[in-house]
Amino acid sequence: MTLNVKPFERRKSRFYELLQEQVRHEFAASQQYTAIAVWFSGQDLPRLASHFYRQALEERNHAMMIVQYLLDNNLSVAIPGVDEVRNDFADAREPVALALTQEKQVTEQIVTLAKTARDEGDYLGEQFLQWFLKEQVEEVSSMTSLLNVVERAKGNLFHVEDYLARESIGEDDADGFAPQAAGGAL
Repeated sequence: MTLNVKPFERRKSRFYELLQEQVRHEFAASQQYTAIAVWFSGQDLPRLASHFYRQALEERNHAMMIVQYLLDNNLSVAIPGVDEVRNDFADAREPVALALTQEKQVTEQIVTLAKTARDEGDYLGEQFLQWFLKEQVEEVSSMTSLLNVVERAKGNLFHVEDYLARESIGEDDADGFAPQAAGGAL
């Protein structure tokens, strides 16, 4: 007797559609962080530039974690293009404030994803998002602190550079519980 067993394939749901959109959001965030890093590099602020280059890689890795999840669940993946990003800023506060706004938006998107997974009874999807929820708490907190430091520096960005050097913000990213990124994390 031969069993005709199909490989596991989860139905394409609203959660799946939102995950596809989130890949785009994560790549867009990565591009925006790259633009911010380049702006800080052009201002001769290497610590701020380095911080945002790391953030850009982190967002890229988040997108690739979602890609790997989709692949692991035998769902098709489309790698999207992204919209234009902002490249010009009047002062150092503007790009950091933009980054904080972006992190708050991503947090809302991840919460919506988790709620959708729960509402649809997609327990695997809900579990997958737990790490992202924790990550977003850290991201918003870190960017809020950086914005506060920029504002308190009152234009003396060397204080901000010293803060980043002293606090090593974002440099200890090893998280053994992070989902695997397609192609490996950078």
